[in-house]
Amino acid sequence: MISAPVLPPCITRETFEQAVAEFREIAGAENVIVELDRLAPYTKIMIPDEDAWHQPACVVAPVSVVEIQAILRICNRDHIPLWTISTGRNFGYGTAAAATPGQTILDLRRMNRILEVDAEMGTALVEPGVSYTALHDYLEARNIPFWLSFPSSGALTGPVGNTLDRGIGYNRYGEHMAHFCGMEVVLADGSVVRTGMGGVEGSNSWQCYRWGYGPWTDGLFTQSNFGIVTKLGLWLMAKPPAHKTFGVGWDDAEDMAAGIDAARRLRLQGTIETFCMGNALSGIGSVIRRAGIWSGQGAIPDDVIADFCRARGVSLWGATATLYGTTGQIAVNLALCREAFLATRGHFVTEDDFPVDRPSPLTPEINRTTGQLDLSAFGIYNFRGGGGSAWFGPVLPMRGSDALKSIALAKPIFAAFGFDFIGSLTMGYSGRHIDHIMDLLFDRTDAAETDRAHACFTSLVETFAAAGYAPYRTNIGFMTKVAEIYGPAQQGLNRRLKRALDPNGILAPGKSGIF
Repeated sequence: MISAPVLPPCITRETFEQAVAEFREIAGAENVIVELDRLAPYTKIMIPDEDAWHQPACVVAPVSVVEIQAILRICNRDHIPLWTISTGRNFGYGTAAAATPGQTILDLRRMNRILEVDAEMGTALVEPGVSYTALHDYLEARNIPFWLSFPSSGALTGPVGNTLDRGIGYNRYGEHMAHFCGMEVVLADGSVVRTGMGGVEGSNSWQCYRWGYGPWTDGLFTQSNFGIVTKLGLWLMAKPPAHKTFGVGWDDAEDMAAGIDAARRLRLQGTIETFCMGNALSGIGSVIRRAGIWSGQGAIPDDVIADFCRARGVSLWGATATLYGTTGQIAVNLALCREAFLATRGHFVTEDDFPVDRPSPLTPEINRTTGQLDLSAFGIYNFRGGGGSAWFGPVLPMRGSDALKSIALAKPIFAAFGFDFIGSLTMGYSGRHIDHIMDLLFDRTDAAETDRAHACFTSLVETFAAAGYAPYRTNIGFMTKVAEIYGPAQQGLNRRLKRALDPNGILAPGKSGIF
């Protein structure tokens, strides 16, 4: 049981308390937290780790770049580590907690201004505390004809944090790293850099052209601890004249793999722009409790899942996609998709095949791909109960054979530790890769089960690395382990960049395994 805030390494209580007093002068006493009960939201992790490993020293919530610069001066002087969050709702990855204990959480939720939306160019400039809900409502209130791309947790999270962690959404702008443009970054020494065209005084193209002149540095500030991003430019998706969502189901894994190959070809030809596939539990798990399927011990047997799905007309594998364009374009592309997926023995349906007076199974996908915030996928956290979740997301070439290999690697590991395999395969923007995103659900109130979940996640990381697959992001408890997969050369380069940009090592030590 933790009875007092955990101090940063090598910092005396006297030094820390003096720093806290100065933080209060900068940000206001009400915006600096040291009380254990008020720190609780910053320690509520879902991942299979000990709370004490991520206990913060305090929280400070600035409202401006000037306040951040003043906080950095104190942290550099006293060597106080500073972990930055935006909305702090990185569910299944660490939420608002830091990678190591004793860090001060720099909470940027008060920096929540929508600075600019260009309704002609379809761009926005926002601060880290802006939520997807706030930006969505801003566009709707002003009848600005653009849509956002957001993750399953979109109604609760924000575009800056999600983009910087290389999160994904579901419409044609779903790969968020491919659709931001321009950053403002406060470096560890307090200097402010505007990347790309933002470096030009009076620039009128900051959110229009991302590359600027010279080396492109924006990527350095994603999944890193090299700076604090205080503004981010976004590209918004123009509302198309029409859209149509369809679904495909398969009951055979080989047919499902053929469906992935068909989707790749359709993407490379420009016929489709979205494609997300999942196993049966990833769909029905959002609306049905596990006990309604299986009350036995260990992972739900495949034959039990198959019988449950067969009785309800649910496919063992299901995919969805949304077409955009004019009604004529959609009709042509829909016919091409129908032909391609029927050739894989898939069951093909569209949104028109369901009654209009009640939600269809395609409703969540329609919402996600047409700019409507939807939290229905969050029902998966009710499937098992207990509040434990850790996302594992290796990147695969978009080939059916790789999907089958990935599933064959993952399912036995989940089963060996007594957990259900719940996975989806989401197509990347180019159509050349898929993210195989699996949710390790467990009862975090059960210490033994949490230990098993930790061992399971460790086995997943190690087994997939040995097969040549690695996650594109991970939770705060496994950042160093995943960084090791990418090899000593990348780790060495990251360390050299860290020493150059943050010589005192105060910014988020441990982020992405960088110290």
